[in-house]
Amino acid sequence: MLVDGKAIAAEIVAAVAAEVATLPLGAPRLSAITCAPNFETRKYLEMKRAKANAVGISLNVVELPADVTTEAAVSCVAQMVAQSDGVVVQLPFPAQVNRTALIRAVPVSKDPDGFQYGQAPQACFSPVVGAIDEISQRYGVIWKGKRVMILGEGLLVGRPATVYAREKSALVTVLTKETFDTALLRSADIIVSGIGEPHFVKPDMVKDGVIIFDAGTSEEGGVLRGDVDPSVAEKAALFTPVPGGIGPITIAILLQNLVTLTRQ
Repeated sequence: MLVDGKAIAAEIVAAVAAEVATLPLGAPRLSAITCAPNFETRKYLEMKRAKANAVGISLNVVELPADVTTEAAVSCVAQMVAQSDGVVVQLPFPAQVNRTALIRAVPVSKDPDGFQYGQAPQACFSPVVGAIDEISQRYGVIWKGKRVMILGEGLLVGRPATVYAREKSALVTVLTKETFDTALLRSADIIVSGIGEPHFVKPDMVKDGVIIFDAGTSEEGGVLRGDVDPSVAEKAALFTPVPGGIGPITIAILLQNLVTLTRQ
């Protein structure tokens, strides 16, 4: 079964728009800070701006130069924190910037990306985890006792998805490029992928009835691709396509988080 992420996102966005209209101080102010954005990042920011506008929130995008230093980037974050109700650090950033310092410059109270999910009790779900949770609730996905394979250990997908799956009492294995094992992947009941390798997972690498959350995106020939080959959907009990699966929902969750943080 294919997950219609656009339809789910539309429902969440409509609910967020209704809530924004009731906020006593008006719509929250959202800022996104990016640096030398690539194809995927620009597409994602375009989607964020469109969805934010749809609920009456204006998105202020600050684009830093490619040679920015950690100090300058952190200073920019601090400035946006002072001016905004929510601040998004749009990864990736160039290697010379200390990513940890950059993310920690955003307080939990103004972090709709939930970067400290699993670390700070007040942190909200990260958007990817929020999307996975939303889909799981709607489609009755059971995690407890299931064999879950997480592809990648990145900050946006792998790490928060691992925390979520363990909180759900799943049997979790994280596979990276160094530890990848096709036999292990084939044993998975649930796969969450965030490696950014176009169509890496093929039908012969999964078992029948697998549940797949494809949260990986990459550009190939000017087209957005997921980690999982679309033909895998024929073997899956549940499959999130790219584009149109998890992506739209993550943006809706981001806006939902922003409103929640603003109310708090």
